[in-house]
Amino acid sequence: MIDRYERGQRAVVLHPVLRGPNNHCRTGEEALQEFTELVRSAGAEIVAVVEAPRQRPDAKYFVGSGKAEQVAAAVAEHRADLVLVSHTLSAVQERNLEKLCRCRVHDRTALILDIFAQRARTFEGKLQVELAQLRHLATRLVRGWTHLERQKGGIGLRGPGETQLETDRRLLGKRIRQLRQRLEKVERQRDQSRRSRVRSSHPLIALVGYTNAGKSTLFNRLTTSDVVAKDQLFATLDPTVRRLDGPGCGPLLLADTVGFVSDLPHDLIAAFRSTLQETREADLLLHVIDTADPHHAQREQDVLQVLETIGAGSVPTLRVYNKIDKCGIDDGGIDKNGHLPEIRRAENGAASAVCLSALTGEGMDLLLQVLDEQFAGQRLKRWISVPGEAAKLRAQLFAWGAVEQEEVDDDGRWAIKVNLSRDQARRLGRLAGAAGRTARQQLLAEHSAGP
Repeated sequence: MIDRYERGQRAVVLHPVLRGPNNHCRTGEEALQEFTELVRSAGAEIVAVVEAPRQRPDAKYFVGSGKAEQVAAAVAEHRADLVLVSHTLSAVQERNLEKLCRCRVHDRTALILDIFAQRARTFEGKLQVELAQLRHLATRLVRGWTHLERQKGGIGLRGPGETQLETDRRLLGKRIRQLRQRLEKVERQRDQSRRSRVRSSHPLIALVGYTNAGKSTLFNRLTTSDVVAKDQLFATLDPTVRRLDGPGCGPLLLADTVGFVSDLPHDLIAAFRSTLQETREADLLLHVIDTADPHHAQREQDVLQVLETIGAGSVPTLRVYNKIDKCGIDDGGIDKNGHLPEIRRAENGAASAVCLSALTGEGMDLLLQVLDEQFAGQRLKRWISVPGEAAKLRAQLFAWGAVEQEEVDDDGRWAIKVNLSRDQARRLGRLAGAAGRTARQQLLAEHSAGP
């Protein structure tokens, strides 16, 4: 639908630095470092970098005409195939830069969408990425079909340009509606899986954090899984849920989610609403923070801002300061940054943060200890007496994996040591227990005759 220049991976990076009084942006060096990491994650080769300090964006090129000419000269000198801009461009700015530089131009949003398109593996993830890409493309459709522009008066200048543009818009809108319908169907299937997890009554913990903070490495360490964990941005796109058997609190469900980034495109947030549902409905968020990153404080705030945007700002959160193995150690063996394996607690004694290394395993026992503290109080550990005619109750306990020990007395009654959630105990109340008492009554009372 759109005329583009030749494909290629040699890129000139244009990094505008807005320094006006109303621009509360991070330092130019920090933002440029993050953007170059995004470029390399997309597979492009950076051949030149042009920085452009500005008080405010220019309407034509976003940067001044002099800097735009400098970018065009760098493209010609290095025979670059594309220009990547670290800010979001309007359709007009993108078109003007392409005309000047005679190569493809992509802004930050388009670059992130391209990375997501490379990483998507599941059917749902591919649909979500395509929907976000089409929404982004719909705002730039006007710059396509330059050879079929508006009809002009005169012989030989009349053409169907406006009709072609309308056709493109109609086809684009039709495809977006199809993707939405498919995603709604996938979302209903995801809701069924989510309801089955709710019925299991296992608490859900979601790993959140800035991209490349070590979430997948921590996920693999806790669950002995083998999800993709690479030292690159957005290595994880499709969410994964695994069971975690805690030391004393019983089974937990752990979800590995996509990493966040500052100024996350709104199209991505809207397209990934079903994926981010895991974060909103979690019982606890583990906010993974890369302590080796000198800008981790700012990135921590970026994650909190995204959590507020997706409606997960009120979910209980435990900070996990990861990668303490990469922090500086002096000759005396003391961590100069103060990040040793430890549990940090608030004034009321509740754990607020854990310092660890998911790569080496240092401090993992402390994290499991905190999870035990968080969820142990939500479970009931009792000996209960189940008569022989209540086999349905016994079968349900085994189906939930709530039986820790079982013995049979001389009367044929089962003495069962259970470990289950209070919600499971309430639901067991619908089943008849011994001596006319419900199973719930048995579970909520101490069993004095137990072994």
